[in-house]
Amino acid sequence: MGLKKEDVSVSMLWPIRKSIVTRGYDWEEFCTKAGIEGGLLSQTEARIEAGRFEQIVQAAADFTEDHAFGLHQGQAMNLADLGVLGYVMLHSETIGEALAAYQKYNYVVCSQYNAKLEYADGHALIHLVLNHSAQGGFSRHCIEDMAVSLVQIMLQLSGKPIKIMGVNFSHERQAAEEEYMAALGVSPQFKQEGNGLAFNVEVLDYPVLGADTRLLGVFKTIAEEVRLKLTQGAVLSSRLREWILSCMPSYFPTLQDAAREMKLSARTLQARLKDEQTTYNRLANEVRRELAIRHLAQPEHTVAEIAYLLHFSEPSSFHAAFKKWTGTAPGEYRQQLFA
Repeated sequence: MGLKKEDVSVSMLWPIRKSIVTRGYDWEEFCTKAGIEGGLLSQTEARIEAGRFEQIVQAAADFTEDHAFGLHQGQAMNLADLGVLGYVMLHSETIGEALAAYQKYNYVVCSQYNAKLEYADGHALIHLVLNHSAQGGFSRHCIEDMAVSLVQIMLQLSGKPIKIMGVNFSHERQAAEEEYMAALGVSPQFKQEGNGLAFNVEVLDYPVLGADTRLLGVFKTIAEEVRLKLTQGAVLSSRLREWILSCMPSYFPTLQDAAREMKLSARTLQARLKDEQTTYNRLANEVRRELAIRHLAQPEHTVAEIAYLLHFSEPSSFHAAFKKWTGTAPGEYRQQLFA
């Protein structure tokens, strides 16, 4: 199944729904006014054209009569709202690694927006960018939501104050200055060439506090199922499978990584695995395969999100690997499960 970069996942509607409902408005009434198809949110793999999504965001701002809708959306963001992405970020060691996971998620899952991290004069700069060119540029509410959400992500992951040193927006000021001060801690510069925020580079080294049990429950269950199935048999192979599984939330380990962990040279590790009639690549793919099968049985996660979770560079690579493992494409496999 092909994915268009100009599309966004239907899951991006969930925070909008949450915001509308918690403010006391009727979601069904909003869907009617915004022209949102009934039952769209229940279609896990559904995509929304980026321009259409931005229209929905603007419709939500009009419906709630909130001129700072994007800012307030960002302030209300919770890591649990991020699903698969939140899970991976919580397994990062530092804020810098978590931001790298954020960037990779937006690339793999084909979100219209992304964040590019750069360094200059002791500052870290996050440029808010479009994955592909779009007519009309950025939606004001979407880009302000993204900027504030990133601040909230860093705050919630580290538990430390995040002092923002400057914010640039390409659009004109639309909300009151106090709204921007409350959301970002600074007054942004408007009508700039780009969109982004700057903060002290040391923030990237802040450690991530740890896992949120509410978010990790389903993932922990899946990992335990895979561990019980795969950690049997030959001693070294079992140890390696369990270690690979423990690494998977944050990265997909290489043979060299495994050799360092086992305190062996790569050549010696390969030789010992050969004695157990296997290879490192085979063990690593066994872990990926079992995780993929179990995640596909959870309908709330898209195939693209599962590809990201298993550290494939893009959904097409996951499709090819899964078909090689099972003879069936992941989408077809899931359809058979729920037929």
